[in-house]
Amino acid sequence: MADQALDVIGFGNAIVDVLAKCDAAFLDQFGIPKGGMILIDEAQAKEIYDRMAPGVEVSGGSNANAIACIASLGGRGGFVGKVASDALGDIFRHDLRAMGVEYETAPLTDGPETGRCLINVTPDAERSMATFLGAAGYVTNADVDENQIARGEISFFEGYLFEQPDARAAFVRACELARKHGKRTALTLSDAGCVERQFEEIVPFVRNHIDILLCNAAEAAAIFGSDDLAEIAPKARDLASLTAITRSARGSVLIPGEGSPVDVPAQAPEALEDTTGAGDAYAAGLLLGLARGYELGRAGALGALAASEVISHFGARPAQSLEDLAREAGLV
Repeated sequence: MADQALDVIGFGNAIVDVLAKCDAAFLDQFGIPKGGMILIDEAQAKEIYDRMAPGVEVSGGSNANAIACIASLGGRGGFVGKVASDALGDIFRHDLRAMGVEYETAPLTDGPETGRCLINVTPDAERSMATFLGAAGYVTNADVDENQIARGEISFFEGYLFEQPDARAAFVRACELARKHGKRTALTLSDAGCVERQFEEIVPFVRNHIDILLCNAAEAAAIFGSDDLAEIAPKARDLASLTAITRSARGSVLIPGEGSPVDVPAQAPEALEDTTGAGDAYAAGLLLGLARGYELGRAGALGALAASEVISHFGARPAQSLEDLAREAGLV
């Protein structure tokens, strides 16, 4: 495993997702912004969990979900993220490895428990998240493996984890190693609030270290100061070699450093059940396509296909083989 070439290596929060349905009043009760994410402490996590409706518990975390989709697409993925030496941590590790993902990050032995994300889904399929990071926020330079980065085509970083100073330093170190070995880097902005809270830090990080920037429309507006594509495009070209902006049912737009933007149509799901993980799945398809040398439209279409499958059911990971679906669509 340690000598295997990798398509994408994800660096992100190692989180166990707890998903349940709710109404708007539940979100208001706990101050959870609809469609957004807040960080909570262990006591808040217990209170919200105790009051949630019955649901499902699965290994998750934004970047880990993307790497799980990479595996489902037939790609070779690696993951760097911190869990504790506890039952949830064991479950998280087993889930990723069972998919064929290379996951060798040493567990946290002295600190908080494995993190969890409490995801409440309203009737319109919008997901609203309250996250207890726990051990997930403890990624450091010691978790960055130069050998692994040298074997990966793209190192992919999660905006949520960028908020942790030690993890941010680890991201910079990993990016420097990727550049040393002639590899590419990617960042997902994760949430508009992440951008707003750390705007002064994240913009120079992207400019100096990131090749591929992924964001949704709200995150794009937060970092570029506009929701007008004509205004965004030149700013995006100044910031990264490629910027991918997802726009829900309107599909996505890919803005290369040179040349015209590429519009990628959305793929309508059989039924819209739960948008949790849509952006992660899109990132997986896009990055796998880019890692394998696909032209932009084809790589974006692979992302759209993955996102369509994930939002057609409850939960953030594929319920059927994305590779089979992509083969049927002529994308792989």
